[in-house]
Amino acid sequence: MDRVRAQSQFAVQAYSLVEALQLRFVTQLNNISDELGKSQNFMPTEWFRDSGIHGGGIRFGATDASLFNRASVNVSQVQYDDDDSKSLASASAISTIIHPQNPLAPSVHIHLSWTELKGGKGYWRMMADLNPAIENAADKIQYAQQLEQSAPEQYAEASAQGDRYFFIPALNRHRGVTHFYLENYSTGDFCADMALATRVGEIAIDAYCDILSSALTTRTTPSESNYQQQLDYHTLYFFQVLTLDRGTTSGLLVHNQNDVGILGSLPAQVNRDLLISWRDKMQTPQDLLLDGIVGCLPETTICTIDDETKQALADAIRYHYQNNPAALDMQATGNSVPTTVDNHK
Repeated sequence: MDRVRAQSQFAVQAYSLVEALQLRFVTQLNNISDELGKSQNFMPTEWFRDSGIHGGGIRFGATDASLFNRASVNVSQVQYDDDDSKSLASASAISTIIHPQNPLAPSVHIHLSWTELKGGKGYWRMMADLNPAIENAADKIQYAQQLEQSAPEQYAEASAQGDRYFFIPALNRHRGVTHFYLENYSTGDFCADMALATRVGEIAIDAYCDILSSALTTRTTPSESNYQQQLDYHTLYFFQVLTLDRGTTSGLLVHNQNDVGILGSLPAQVNRDLLISWRDKMQTPQDLLLDGIVGCLPETTICTIDDETKQALADAIRYHYQNNPAALDMQATGNSVPTTVDNHK
């Protein structure tokens, strides 16, 4: 079946953009593996929505374990041109997370998507955030400055929205050190907005690859303490994604045909004891969500997050929100709440 069947010219252009960004990122990451790792390329995995009737995607996953703890670059498009009951016409997205093995090299998360509703209305979602386990001031400044150059008129708003979205109330801290987030973004000029999305995506990718390459070249002797800091930060990342990230939860609630891909941002290992220590800081019923998450993990301090565990986590998150739908209001937001789940109803 044809995995991509977008009808509007806007959806076609948006899908071409996210495919081009995926190729740009994977090519640069493969080059870094060639130069600094074991020269092992990212490998593609294809998935289908309803056997391809309603779309699907391709995600590229890292195979060079000498460089990458966990890395995924996913592109997808879903469409409902054959289903009059859906308000969504199509959604095209790239969503990627890179977690290096070296704790002195930062992780990054980038997401760009175009959502088009039936009737022609559409909007962009643009996100980019640098996530170091051990903060490096120069990296933070470089990434923030590059993002500001990509969107000088929008940067102040995007930075403020990102700071709001990636704040973790239970821990009174942020995930990541610099944030860019535009939600429900549309000026009514698709060409101008597409150009903005292109600049943000290209610069977010290029700036990160420059930071990553430099870090892997110059920060070559991390300590055992650095690795412990990385494990604890990966645990915080895991906690934020599974208890607060609205995009992740929406993806899991909309369908169950790409659970492992949707949870591709999770790091390879987390500290179970640290997760448990945060339970009493959470509001009800999200403390119960954390119970369900911890219940998916092996009863060891350091837990490996493999595909079987990801599937169990996806099931636990769906179960929690199916039984506590009002808890969706406790998830992270920028200035507006995306209607992702409602668009698929």
